Amino acid sequence: MSPERINNECYSYPADIWSLGLSLLECATGEFPYNASKGPVNLMLQVMCDPSPTLPEDQFSPEFRGFVDSCLQKEADSRPTAEQLLSHSFIRKYETTEIDLAGFVQNVFDPTERLKDLADMLTIHYYMMFDGPDRTWPHMKTFYRENSALIFGNQMIIGAEDIFTTLSNIRQMLIGENIDDRLVHVVENLQCCAYAERGVMIRASGSFVIGTHFIPTGEGVQVEGLPHHTSADLQKIPMGTFNEHFIIEPGEQLGCYYILKQELFLQE
Repeated sequence: MSPERINNECYSYPADIWSLGLSLLECATGEFPYNASKGPVNLMLQVMCDPSPTLPEDQFSPEFRGFVDSCLQKEADSRPTAEQLLSHSFIRKYETTEIDLAGFVQNVFDPTERLKDLADMLTIHYYMMFDGPDRTWPHMKTFYRENSALIFGNQMIIGAEDIFTTLSNIRQMLIGENIDDRLVHVVENLQCCAYAERGVMIRASGSFVIGTHFIPTGEGVQVEGLPHHTSADLQKIPMGTFNEHFIIEPGEQLGCYYILKQELFLQE
């Protein structure tokens, strides 16, 4: 928190500028600039009373040091606005430099862990929505684009609207006439691998059981807030099996993916 926030003074956008400077300093040095080992009260006193932290002169350029120092002015009114920062010499120095942001992000993350995270993410969201309440089901359509394809029952369905209609019919078949006897997915196996340059291929398989919610049992397919399976869940008689293959590709927005191709196999 900025000094004015700790001091219980009125605060506005300059507090965000302070946070920006502190974040840049921590990213640059790899260390939090204050000693937090003596508790939160001592930490707040350091922020209020100690000189603002600064970057080492021998490790960083004067422009970058000046940019961070300007953000970490103790007096809120002395900090530059966001518009003024855009004109700072540090920003102007690199404004004509082309940056490959996608390449940078790929270098930062462990590609293997990233694939696993994407597989878990799709599995959790897709099957929670499939086995979830009717009010959230229309959001399933956002998983697809007009060039998406679903292969099911020797048919290829193209486009978000037609895929959603087909999946809605399958979902209704699994629900049946009595919602208390609906069939839900139990994911027992999840595999993933890279596809093309930036895509991911995911294979999910498992069984159908009578239940009320999606039941993940595979390693790593469990997140906080998701109902945990019980021994009773796993002892239910399987009512069929499923096997799905997904190919997901990056969407228009950074960090967003959509299903490019999907193959669904059901067996009683």
